[in-house]
Amino acid sequence: MPLKPEAPMPGTFVQLLLRGLLAGLIAGLLAGAVAFVAGEPHIESAIALEEAAGAAPSLGAAEHSHDAEGAAGHSHGDDATVNRSGQKAGLFLATALTGLAVGALFATVLHFARRRTNLSAPVLALTGAVLGWLAIGAVPFLKYPANPPAVGDPDTIDQRTWLWAATVVLGLIAVAVAVIVAKALANNEFRTVRLVAPALAFLIVVSLGYLVLPTIDEVGEDFPATLLWDFRVSSFAVQIALWATLGSAFAFLTERASRPVRVVA
Repeated sequence: MPLKPEAPMPGTFVQLLLRGLLAGLIAGLLAGAVAFVAGEPHIESAIALEEAAGAAPSLGAAEHSHDAEGAAGHSHGDDATVNRSGQKAGLFLATALTGLAVGALFATVLHFARRRTNLSAPVLALTGAVLGWLAIGAVPFLKYPANPPAVGDPDTIDQRTWLWAATVVLGLIAVAVAVIVAKALANNEFRTVRLVAPALAFLIVVSLGYLVLPTIDEVGEDFPATLLWDFRVSSFAVQIALWATLGSAFAFLTERASRPVRVVA
C-alpha cells in the first residue's frame, strides 16, 4: 500500500509565529543551560587570569600603601562577585530573549519558504534550522571564533563587531546562493549533481568572503591554549544546541498541529 504523502506546513502566519516563539523559547533556555554548564567554568578561569594579570603591575604600589590598596582590593573582589552573579542570573534571560528573536525570524522565513518548496513540514523545519545554523552560526564562528575574557583589545571591539556582522551577511548570501543552485538543478537527472553543486556553491562563496575579510588574532602568547580551545568548543556547542532544539521543537509543534482532530461521539 503506497504511503500517503506528507502535507505541507499548515497554519497561518500568526500560528507559525507562535510556534516559532515557543520553539525559540525552549531552544534559548536549553542553550542557556549548555552555556551555564559547559561555558561558565571556562569564563571563570579566564576572568581569574585577567584579574591576576591586572593585579601584577600594582604589586609595587601596594607595598607603599598596603592599607588603602588592601581595602580597594577587597572592594573590587566583592564588586566582581556581584557582577558575575548578575551575569549568571541574566544568562538564561539573555539566551531566552535570543531564542525568542531567532524563533520569530525562523518562523517568518519558513512562512515564505513553504510556498516555494514541496518539502514536508518536518523536513522543511529541520532543513531551515541547518541552513540557519550554517549562515548565522557556523560561517561567522569559523572566521571569527568566540574569545573568552582577557582575550581581545578593547580598542578594536567596534571593528570586530562589524566584521562579525559582515560574516553573518556572508553566511546568508552563501546559503541563498546554495538554495538558488539547488532549485535550478532540481530536475537534473544526476542526483550527485543535485547534491554536490549547492554545497560547492556555498563553499565557494564562503571561501571568497573569508579571503576578502581581514584576519584578527588578538590572543596573547601567554594565554593557555587549552582554555581557549575549551571555551570555543563550549561556545560552538551552545550554537548547536540552540539551532538543533529550535528546528526539532518547531518540527514537533508543526506535526502536532497537523494531526486530525478526533471527534468523540
